[in-house]
Amino acid sequence: ADSPSPQEHGLDFQRLLDASAYKEMFRQDMIRWGEEKRHTDPGFFCRAAVEGALQPVWVSFGECTGHWGQRAGADGAPMQVVSDTRRLSDVEWFRDVYGDVVQTVRVVATEETRKRRNWVFVTGVDDAESECGLDQGVAFDWVITNDGDKVALGEQLEMLLQSLHRSL
Repeated sequence: ADSPSPQEHGLDFQRLLDASAYKEMFRQDMIRWGEEKRHTDPGFFCRAAVEGALQPVWVSFGECTGHWGQRAGADGAPMQVVSDTRRLSDVEWFRDVYGDVVQTVRVVATEETRKRRNWVFVTGVDDAESECGLDQGVAFDWVITNDGDKVALGEQLEMLLQSLHRSL
């Protein structure tokens, strides 16, 4: 099977995970490559997210601990958290495969906050589908505001966690 390995393209995977100039040098090529993959197989990256996880993406809820973020719900069904979906087709894939148990969470920050965090708008990158593909067409179950108020962020996350815990 074809895998989304940056190493196959001679890239340093660890350096692609940070907000460095190295990542920015390859961002448009990575976006283009990803779009080609999605065009031929819309579920390519979604399947990779649920099948190829190298580490847990969720911490335990007491007794409900499982492998790779899987939690046995009240009906015995696993729960998985997949972060950073970027396109409507990704959300649709998860909803088609997992149905009504899918919960969507959007994290937002004002442009002012993002600039304080050294974000700079780059035409062709920040207006591409990979960055704004979920700005329309998705009714998110949760919207979390992350503008630097740690107390407010904590309260929002606690409400989300309590809701998820109740659904287990």
